[in-house]
Amino acid sequence: MKPVIFGLSGPTLSADERAFFREARPAGYILFKRNVIDRAQLRALTDSLRDLEGRGDVAILIDQEGGRVARMGPPEWPAFPAGPAFDALYERAPMSAIEAARANAHALGLMLAEMGITVDCMPLLDVARAGTTEAIACRAYGREPKRVAAMGRATLEGLAAAGVVGVVKHMPGHGRAIVDSHYDLPTVTASDAELEEDLAPFRALAGAPMGMTSHIVFEAWDRDRPATLSPIVIEQVIRRRIGFDGLLMTDDIDMKALSGTAGEKAAGAIAAGCDVVLDCWARMDEMIEIAGRLDEIAPAARDRLDRAMASVPPAEGDFGGLIEKRDALLALA
Repeated sequence: MKPVIFGLSGPTLSADERAFFREARPAGYILFKRNVIDRAQLRALTDSLRDLEGRGDVAILIDQEGGRVARMGPPEWPAFPAGPAFDALYERAPMSAIEAARANAHALGLMLAEMGITVDCMPLLDVARAGTTEAIACRAYGREPKRVAAMGRATLEGLAAAGVVGVVKHMPGHGRAIVDSHYDLPTVTASDAELEEDLAPFRALAGAPMGMTSHIVFEAWDRDRPATLSPIVIEQVIRRRIGFDGLLMTDDIDMKALSGTAGEKAAGAIAAGCDVVLDCWARMDEMIEIAGRLDEIAPAARDRLDRAMASVPPAEGDFGGLIEKRDALLALA
């Protein structure tokens, strides 16, 4: 198994993808809108990935947060609210906001589980602030670390109740970035002491099964390398100070915050201490380069992957009842 999660080019596996994936044996797959048409097609696609791997616990990921980050949407699937909706309710009724976030994630997870999706790349634990890039601000749970942690925990619990693994992101915190790492490399100049606020939600949820890095330079820790490529940030901050021992994946290595070829970025991330690389865009030449640059997944990383995939019980819950409960609570705001 190679320590990489690959994207797919379309709504079905191509013959070239089948052959390549059989040989490369990636750690998982991630889905985007280009892979999603309707229920029958999507379930057939995820079933084909399980058949390809010959096992039922394949890590099949999606970014389904709600709001603008939703790969599955109307009219086939209902829209879900993003983090700020729960933040607004928290202002008036904190416990209701936490329960609404839990019900929302539980319902969302049931929707994913029905389609054979096993991992959702949420919740965001980024602490927003006045200058936070809109790419994060429109998704975040708020500006208070305890609030963010509480709703992040509820989200992880809701997903788990639906049989879906959650991913905390973007470690060690994206809230101070004022530019979008999809297009530029953010640099954070805050002091080590100031960054304690950003670490707090991740520390509170250090037992999460999976986590995702941020492509951000934190001058207090490593002036030369973004977190994804920094052994200092990964080992000293994420693993030790935060105490995170779950599966650590990169954010998408195709984002413009990182430079170099796909293979160079992938190899650099693994060398820095990431367990797996996330490569989302299904460009065959780049996937071949990445697979050629990476050795087999490290035993510790494979153990973390297996533990994460075994961390959730079978799905259960009433989708309609959960949506009704969430909406009644959100109406309080």
